[in-house]
Amino acid sequence: MPKQGTTAPFVLRPRPAGTTLHSWLYQEIRAAILESRLAPGLKLPARKALARQCRVSLGTVTEAYDRLVKLGYLDAREGSGTYVRATLPDATLESSSPRRVLSARGRLLAAQSFPKLFPTRSVGTFRLDRPAPDVFPIETWNRLACRRGRRGRSLELLAHGDPLGFPPLRAALAAYVSRARGVRCEPEQVVVTSGTQHSLDLVSRLLLDPGDQVWMEDPGYAPATSLLRSHGAQVVGIPVDSQGLDCAAGRLRCPRARLAFVTPGGQFPLGMPMSHERRLKLLHWAAEAGAWIFEDDYDGLLRSDGRHQQALQGLDRAGCVIYSNSLSRMLFSSLRLGFLILPHAFIEPAAAALSITQRYQPTTDQDTLTDFIAQGHFERHMQRMCELYTERHRALMAAGRAELDGLLQFPDSQVSSQVVGWLAPDTKEAEAWRRAAARDVDTVALASLTIERAMPAALVFGIGAADARAIRTGIRRLGRVLRVLAWQTKGARGIQQKVPVRSTDDVLQQKRSPMERRPRSDPRSPSTAPGRSALSG
Repeated sequence: MPKQGTTAPFVLRPRPAGTTLHSWLYQEIRAAILESRLAPGLKLPARKALARQCRVSLGTVTEAYDRLVKLGYLDAREGSGTYVRATLPDATLESSSPRRVLSARGRLLAAQSFPKLFPTRSVGTFRLDRPAPDVFPIETWNRLACRRGRRGRSLELLAHGDPLGFPPLRAALAAYVSRARGVRCEPEQVVVTSGTQHSLDLVSRLLLDPGDQVWMEDPGYAPATSLLRSHGAQVVGIPVDSQGLDCAAGRLRCPRARLAFVTPGGQFPLGMPMSHERRLKLLHWAAEAGAWIFEDDYDGLLRSDGRHQQALQGLDRAGCVIYSNSLSRMLFSSLRLGFLILPHAFIEPAAAALSITQRYQPTTDQDTLTDFIAQGHFERHMQRMCELYTERHRALMAAGRAELDGLLQFPDSQVSSQVVGWLAPDTKEAEAWRRAAARDVDTVALASLTIERAMPAALVFGIGAADARAIRTGIRRLGRVLRVLAWQTKGARGIQQKVPVRSTDDVLQQKRSPMERRPRSDPRSPSTAPGRSALSG
């Protein structure tokens, strides 16, 4: 005999005006099933009983039940009654994993998530993705935006834009980077994007096939590594030393790579610029191998020591360097604008690709930025940012000496938008980073930025977002965290052990194998723990 179920109590909500009796009854039963008010296996009232309860005809109940049976919500058992089915069509759809229907490229993309962002995090931390929002001249920006809106060109700005970017902005950017960074370009070579990630995505679409090898600095910019892997590229970590990317090691490990991603203006995250000798060797390798170089000049305009070299692209005579920069990183994060300087051969393919994938960037912000550059506001702001980064770098060094003696050392280094702090020997980097994040000290664990290389324990600090007072507060909090951790891991003698005075050069020249694999216990990605600091493109 069929298994008897428990008859379910059945409460119906009032029928909305204009709804037929059949639709109302069908929708109420279906909603009760989906909301688990009618659990799987429960027996529904008999048709005649429900018709009396609802004061509707037997035909109306029969029509609603039959429809729900046909759609898979109910199971009509002859001689027993009507039951809620154990497996529902909606539940089947919800439980099916998207991984089962993704393409090979889709699975790669889904597996390379961008580090989690914390948009509400206070500025009293050391985020790497905020360029001093407290000093941006927002009143000037708003005035320029309003003035543009009152001009006759306002209707033009509401029309379709150019896939390569707003032409006046492309001309302004070409003139500025030629003067400020020694880039050799014409306005038609400038392509406006939404930032470094978008720029690299466009270049990867145009240049890389699945399986192509790409040189990536190790340690380096983790979001770029994730994006390259999402395109099916084989990312090969090339160690860096005090002169930047080690070209000799790259030739040994992967002589026929298709692309190299480098940060020659200021290596991310260690900060040192690539030496002139290394630049020439890199260019020679690219010309010889028929490879391309993606130059991320994120820090090139923020150097305040007056010794920064011109962009790598300015030395290129073979046309193998693709120059990239992020305006969002220099101005304010939500601007979401960056740009590429492409070799002439890529201009038409890039225009075609962008016309398919995104059409064009928002024109109004590009128009405002054009005036911001043309009237000298951009250059004055960059000068102010250089001075500010110098001030905040000094504040971080002073606070570190005062609060972190024996726990963490900031080496003497050139001013950059981020600074590496080397932890005391035997300090567990992942635990130090996790506990610091819980106290709103938003750093990045150095191990999360490596590909294959084992590095001494360190934390990476951004110096753009926090003023001197916030820096001191954050370092005091970090000091308390590290002292507790030292007591717990080493006992009272642990906090008396000083961090050996060493520079970044000393660390990079340690005798351990530069390509020694990281122990499995080290964090592969900071996004696996709470309090992750952001990296943005």
